[in-house]
Formats: sequence, structure tokens, C-alpha cells
Amino acid sequence: MRMRGLAAAAALMVLAAMPAKAAAQKTLYERLGGQAAIVAVVDDFVANIAADKRINHFFAKADATRVKAKLVEQICAGTGGPCTYTGKDMKSVHKGMGIGERDWDAMLQDLDKTLKKFKVPKKEKRELLAVLAPTKPDIVEKK
Repeated sequence: MRMRGLAAAAALMVLAAMPAKAAAQKTLYERLGGQAAIVAVVDDFVANIAADKRINHFFAKADATRVKAKLVEQICAGTGGPCTYTGKDMKSVHKGMGIGERDWDAMLQDLDKTLKKFKVPKKEKRELLAVLAPTKPDIVEKK
């Protein structure tokens, strides 16, 4: 019985010695500012794309309100937020659009412009790009 008490006390000491920062690690969603911040970023990002003559034709017939809503869901869910992405998979949404590497790069430049505008720190920017990067093979069509 005494050994159990010592083991429990040792475990409590180890937990108490852990930095508070590790115990209170925030999700990327929280570090980005939550839902309102993601909505603001998506609004600006979609406006950048709409103004970008290199790629805006891909979205000419798209429902901008729906595109924004699905992007918010996707980013919210992918960054650890409380959302669930309810849209179609990226492959079927972008199939036949002819999106190439240059188009993908233009989109990333538009996103970077938005992230700079909102002063998103480098660490969070890298993490957000890591969340979005796996969609590339489903969006960019090999030529």
C-alpha cells in the first residue's frame, strides 16, 4: 500500500513539474483566432482570387458564398476547430477543370498575400499550409 502511495506521489510530482505551456497547448484553430478570424481570412483570400486574372476564370461560375462556406469548414476542421467539412471531396470538385502547377502556385501566392495582411505568424502559416498541402494531388491535374 505504501508503494502505491509513493508511486502516486511520484506521478503527481512529474505532472506538476511539466510546463504549464505543454498542458495548455492551443490548437492551430485557436492560435489563428477561431471562427471569426478564419471567416475574415477566407473572405479576403477569395477576393484575392477573384481579382487574380491568372486563376479567377476557374471560379467564374462558382457560387462564391458556398465556396467561402466550404473553405471555412475545411480550414476550421483541418486546424482542430469544432467544424465538420460537409463539401464534396477535392478530386470530384476540381475534376476536369485543368488546374495546373502554375495555377496552384498562383493560389498559394494569393493565400500568402492574405496571411501577410492578417499578420499570421510564420509558424501558424507553415502549419496551415501543411493542412492544405495534401489537397494538391486532388486539385492539380497532371498534364
